[in-house]
Amino acid sequence: MKVFEFINAINDTKVDLFADPQAKKDYNAFIVNRGLSYFPDTIFYSNEMNKFNQLDVDMQFDFLLNSIPKKKRFSKWNKKETSTEDLFLIMQMYKYNYAKALDALRILNAEQLSIIRKRFTKGGKNDD
Repeated sequence: MKVFEFINAINDTKVDLFADPQAKKDYNAFIVNRGLSYFPDTIFYSNEMNKFNQLDVDMQFDFLLNSIPKKKRFSKWNKKETSTEDLFLIMQMYKYNYAKALDALRILNAEQLSIIRKRFTKGGKNDD
């Protein structure tokens, strides 16, 4: 089972997924709590489960399933930004760390990035 099935069961369907023996193995309390923390009305429930993380996963699931009111909830998950070649070139040129290079990438325009790319061009047969 996927984590989103557990979150959907807690939020909307209210189906006890632990009737399936595989569910206990697939349940990831940290990710479920993280998914519930995106919603203002469920953040306190997920915080309680973070405090009592020593409980069995089936007890945690039962608490969340029976405590959180049924409601359709949707939130986008934060994802790590993809690294680009330009980011690594900025890191090399200015000796920046990842976070600082990411900030620099946001403020550099296309012409400035083109100059940086040309500086690090190695050359070769198919090079412009």
